[in-house]
Amino acid sequence: MEPFELDLTAAAEAIGTGSLSPVELTESVLGRIEATEPAIGAFAHVSADLARDAATAAEKEIAAGRYRGPLHGIPLGVKDLYDTAGVPTTSSSEVRAGHVPDTDAVAVRRLLDAGMVMVGKTHTHEFAYGGRTHTTRNPWDTARIPGGSSGGSGAALAAGSCMLALGTDTAGSIRIPANLCGTVGLKPTYGRTSRRGVASLSWSLDHVGPLARNVTDCALALDAIAGHDPLDPASVDVPVPGYAAGITGDVRGLRIGVPANFFFDHVRPDVEASVRAAVDVLVGLGAEVREVTIPYPDQVLAVEWGIVLPEAAAYHRESLRTKAHLYRPETRLQLEAGELVLATDYINALRVRTLVQRAWKELFADVDVVVGPVQPFPAPLVDEMEVVWPDGTVELVDLAMVRLTSPANLTGLPTLAVPTGFDERGLPLGMQVTGRPFDEATLLDVGAAYEAATDVVGRLAPLGR
Repeated sequence: MEPFELDLTAAAEAIGTGSLSPVELTESVLGRIEATEPAIGAFAHVSADLARDAATAAEKEIAAGRYRGPLHGIPLGVKDLYDTAGVPTTSSSEVRAGHVPDTDAVAVRRLLDAGMVMVGKTHTHEFAYGGRTHTTRNPWDTARIPGGSSGGSGAALAAGSCMLALGTDTAGSIRIPANLCGTVGLKPTYGRTSRRGVASLSWSLDHVGPLARNVTDCALALDAIAGHDPLDPASVDVPVPGYAAGITGDVRGLRIGVPANFFFDHVRPDVEASVRAAVDVLVGLGAEVREVTIPYPDQVLAVEWGIVLPEAAAYHRESLRTKAHLYRPETRLQLEAGELVLATDYINALRVRTLVQRAWKELFADVDVVVGPVQPFPAPLVDEMEVVWPDGTVELVDLAMVRLTSPANLTGLPTLAVPTGFDERGLPLGMQVTGRPFDEATLLDVGAAYEAATDVVGRLAPLGR
């Protein structure tokens, strides 16, 4: 096995025992990037020289007895929305071509302080405003999209081009690529992780979180990046447990809410079957199932877009007046449409969101988690723009991709995406597990229990067929 094939936890154990050095690991990952980038295009910028310097420094620190913990010497991919000092940060857009920040985003700084080695910046759908990531292909099948907006992070992880990656999630942008690329992705509770230094799509919906190859690796990342930031107005000052150390994988007595509506409406049969089989695995481990009804299902996308459109337009207001020609056409169209949303419509969307949040709080009076599909289908083809359901309903793929993920953004609830299997073409399928505010620990236990009971989670992808 090559070093790049290891997951974060295994690599950390090897570094801790001295059987693998950070330099060896980094060189292996950089070699993997060089081999895979022509096929998948996951990286907006590869910081090879900086990575080698950081790996060398990590190796010297560890040899001198200054081991910082399990992230020390581990290769990291950072979504190109995050500021990185001295490294280009363009949001995968010509609008910010040549932009080099002089400080790190808070989440990046916390991971670097934990000893991680940043190997590069991963591509995003331009300014995170979409679910395709046009620059990048899916390593399970390069004729297909990796999802978005954190598509570069999902693709890089699945290809073995890093061992942890940062993403952002405004309508599903961590969970969509995690699902389509067969990795684990965690959207923490709104306010659990700092957004400072991260380009905004919609400030009241944006979340910062990790993608990784398995559940424990996600927990290790959350251990590092969670915590109050007084300079982020959305940050909440609540205690942060030790997530990785606290994983028990014990789901006995856990009450799983399985939706009777919404989450299994207009999804492919193999997706539904895979998620229901995963629930059965958890039941076999001692959990119990309770049927739940998802509140306000018909309002989800209207409220999501009623908030995203004007907030994104406000963030980009100046650039739209000076650099509009540099945006991709569909991004510019959505931003300009956002300027046409009435203030009364925006306020009404916020009001309905409050109703949605209250209803979901009541839902969790009877269950501990809610489980459903992440996506209604596996990774679409690059040119696949519509899906026709058996009842004749025609749905735009781009809207379908955020249909099942948006509730967790509207509510701010923590959600974990975990692979549950593969379709007949070998494309990943998966479930999302949503929990109470700031109860990421329970989600990680559910994911760890399922991971330990199956052999699905943690597989590297082929690079196409």
